[in-house]
Amino acid sequence: MSMSVRGAALACGAGAAYAAALRPALLSWGATDTEAAASYPSDELIEDATSQSTMAVSLPAPPEAVWPWLVQMGCGRGGWYSWDLLDNGGRPSTDRIVPEWQDLAVGDRVPTVPGGTTYFRVEVLDPGRTLVLRSDVMLPSGRSFDPRGPKPRAYADGIWAFHLHRLPDGCTRLVVRTRGRGVPSVPDRLFTWVLGEPAHFIMQHRQFHELRRRVARRGLARVEGAEPAQGRRGDLRLLR
Repeated sequence: MSMSVRGAALACGAGAAYAAALRPALLSWGATDTEAAASYPSDELIEDATSQSTMAVSLPAPPEAVWPWLVQMGCGRGGWYSWDLLDNGGRPSTDRIVPEWQDLAVGDRVPTVPGGTTYFRVEVLDPGRTLVLRSDVMLPSGRSFDPRGPKPRAYADGIWAFHLHRLPDGCTRLVVRTRGRGVPSVPDRLFTWVLGEPAHFIMQHRQFHELRRRVARRGLARVEGAEPAQGRRGDLRLLR
């Protein structure tokens, strides 16, 4: 077997293994089978989605204590609580609740880059329960556009949705659903499969970790009368 044929065979084998084993785990990290299969408010915003992920984590604070950290997200605001060198221009995400960043409303733009040429738009805001951010960007420029008007020849749109549920112990189950699609579809699917999904996993996992650290450090880790959650799927303590 020639080196080129052997290399192609190895690449195909690696791709098949990733698609069969690793990719499903990345797309549903921390989520139960029920959570991953469920429908959530705002799923309908991206019809005929070509990509979807559902990741989840249990946070040691009630939903009303987690919510302020979510509504202040954004570049030039609280940051994203992830890898700041990659997604916040090197500026550290805030470690405190900032009152002036709490007044978020449907239709507001949440910048993703300095200058705001690319941004999320707030599509759904149900305080303490649901925050849905939508992104619509032209390709290859990456600039945001209004989806209510004419669509560019090449674009990608998607949602990043945060769903908070109160657990029996008073803490929070945070389920994050993403759905996306792009035109033209073939290059969009290739990009999503090779780069987009792994990158989202890395950044979302980091955000879960940092959110947990923040709510715990503010003395919200213990809810009165709650028992510590042991071994719950998606509990970041399992990774330490």
